Amino acid sequence: MKYMLLVCGDDTNDASGMAPVEPWVEELGDRGVRRHGHRLALPADAVTVRVRGGEVLRTDGPFAETKEYVAGFDILECDSLEEAIEAAAKHPVATIGAMEVRPFWEDEDAEGEIRRLDAELTRAVRDRDLTGMLACYAPDVEVFHPMTGLEQRGIDAFRKAQEWWFSTVTGPVDREVLEFRLRVDESVAFSHALVRMRATLTTGERLDNTLRVTTGYRLPADRWLIAHQHTSVAFDAGIEEDPS
Repeated sequence: MKYMLLVCGDDTNDASGMAPVEPWVEELGDRGVRRHGHRLALPADAVTVRVRGGEVLRTDGPFAETKEYVAGFDILECDSLEEAIEAAAKHPVATIGAMEVRPFWEDEDAEGEIRRLDAELTRAVRDRDLTGMLACYAPDVEVFHPMTGLEQRGIDAFRKAQEWWFSTVTGPVDREVLEFRLRVDESVAFSHALVRMRATLTTGERLDNTLRVTTGYRLPADRWLIAHQHTSVAFDAGIEEDPS
């Protein structure tokens, strides 16, 4: 389960004797507990925004005038709240300030959503449904297209490359995912897959290739989209053993 760790400093305490934070970051990172985090600028650099009666009200400074302020954040992935509390207690700022540990709202299944996106892509490729296929990609996607051998930047360039490729085949295109390994980290994710593509070319020749596909995903709103994709085709390098 993921937890947000809010690192709350206290400007009335002397931080000169505080232990460095880097060893804590490295230790939790090596264990796979700390997923992400960053320091924040001081409260004096904050801007508080309110909307009242349709008017945007801007106030320089933090939301509340208090001696304690959020100095940074960390995202932890722990098996239990107790494990997250234990990690928070070891943070050096805990000795002069406070650490707020709060669970993430658990109504999301990012891995399941991305796997469903890949299944959606498989259906669109099978049916040669260009509109359905492009709906899986971000507008600024960068794709190294396996058939053109060129990098396509942007959805329009990718559309043209895919239109050309669909024009070279007839009937359904079989996209079989043989292996799919996925890593999700907040609003970005990436996968490594082995994909077998089978189709009949307009020349009557059969196409049967196994591809290595590396895909980067982004969550710009409420739906994961493919932001980057690189596909390579296995080949025989023709290296022969030295008979001697």
